[in-house]
Amino acid sequence: MTNSDSISPGADPDRQAPAPAVPKPADDGESSVRLVIASVAILLLLAALDQTIVSTALPTIVADLGGLEHLSWVVTAYILSSTVVAPLYGKLGDLYGRRSMVFFSVGLFLFGSILCGLSTSMTFLIVSRAIQGLGGGGLFVLALSIVGDVVQPQDRGKIQGVFAAVFSVSSVIGPLIGGLFVQHYSWHWIFYVNVPLGLIALGGFAFGFRANTEKVRHRIDYEGAIALTLALGSLVLITSLGGRDFGWDSPMILGLAALCVSSAIAFLVLETRAKEPVLPLSLFRENVFWVTSVIGFVAGAAMFGAITFLPLYLQIVKGSTPTVSGLQLIPMTAGILFSSTLAGRYMGKTGKYRILPFIGTGFLTIGMGLLSTLSTDTSNVLTGIYIACVGLGMGCIFPVVTTAVQNAVERRLIGTATAAGLMFRQIGGSLAVAAFGAIFAWKLGLDGALPEGAAIGPQMMAGLDPATRADIAGSVVGALHPIFLIAAIVGLIGFAFAFLLREIPLTNRQLPKSE
Repeated sequence: MTNSDSISPGADPDRQAPAPAVPKPADDGESSVRLVIASVAILLLLAALDQTIVSTALPTIVADLGGLEHLSWVVTAYILSSTVVAPLYGKLGDLYGRRSMVFFSVGLFLFGSILCGLSTSMTFLIVSRAIQGLGGGGLFVLALSIVGDVVQPQDRGKIQGVFAAVFSVSSVIGPLIGGLFVQHYSWHWIFYVNVPLGLIALGGFAFGFRANTEKVRHRIDYEGAIALTLALGSLVLITSLGGRDFGWDSPMILGLAALCVSSAIAFLVLETRAKEPVLPLSLFRENVFWVTSVIGFVAGAAMFGAITFLPLYLQIVKGSTPTVSGLQLIPMTAGILFSSTLAGRYMGKTGKYRILPFIGTGFLTIGMGLLSTLSTDTSNVLTGIYIACVGLGMGCIFPVVTTAVQNAVERRLIGTATAAGLMFRQIGGSLAVAAFGAIFAWKLGLDGALPEGAAIGPQMMAGLDPATRADIAGSVVGALHPIFLIAAIVGLIGFAFAFLLREIPLTNRQLPKSE
């Protein structure tokens, strides 16, 4: 039996053995569940906002603190630290209880946020962002894992759909809020705004999520954790720095690649020997786990590709301002909101999910294929339809893969499996952004329309004559076509893997799990 958490009152404290039907909580128990779900939604809001709100303020931060050459590390430091600790939060939550890990994760995240707001130099800010990421890495993992603790399997799809909507809405409004703070207040407030939201979430957990007081001794797999950290950390650095700060054939990138491969091999060896592994390799024998991990990887690659490069099209080709381009991504949010809501209701009503990844990857493939046909003359309405199609696909994928995995694995491994799924999605996104960025730069260089050393941006485009603007816009469109086309092919691969997914009915009981 593990030391875990439960909803107060009436939850089953035994997290390891499959249990019979879980009794419906009393009214006060339902109130506790609603309070915890609201707190989880705030955690996801924090996590999504922090990924997008900073980008708008980066030029202002550089103007204030200097250190332009270190600008990318403001983003990279957070991504690096949050990625490497995410699997650890999943395992530690399973071992020692998610309530205590939530308090630790959110507390560290808020501490880092305050340090970021107090930063007076670029170095201070980068270190603070790394600390913030060490806490932020647990926000997604713990928030989604808690759903497996407090919500019956058949109802989890509806909740995951709501969370997908929260994430998509906050991803779009992040740049808008960041611009508002920068324009009317100070860039420091993009970090300070995390504090009241985080405290509200912690208050909800304090009153609604009861700790299990049972004490159980565990052995932490330190060796496996270190190996996984080195493997993920080097991979994130390769994708973040390769082709931009360092050449792909530079000693730095080649050394990181060697470290990544050797650490990954060491991790696999160590996990076969560990008594309580960070990522049990037995999970990969579970059909639902490995198939949804592949689908999540594919969806992460396509999603990050779309979100990263669509603003380039909207701002450079169509001439939209950064704020307006953020608003033009609302069709994607609307698509995610609509499809995730329907997907959740479908899972809640039928207890089935297998058809949803087919629909999701199908829409994703079609949407990316349509985006590969964009031209300088494509209307905003048509562009919005293409973007909405991508959103419809993503809304059918993300809630499903998390719900299916939590239903398939042993209850004591919910946090570990959820963290692993998010890890594969993050890796897919990191690799895709790096690969797509390299393709974009290569295609743009072949065309030769952009002056050497010039930085593409709305301000640069505004200062050019109409003929030059048209030439550069055409080159950008041509460079974006292969990116969206490859994303469509990746989506098609996910569609093919959906055929392999085995369906385990989502019923309101703890099902027997595969070994």
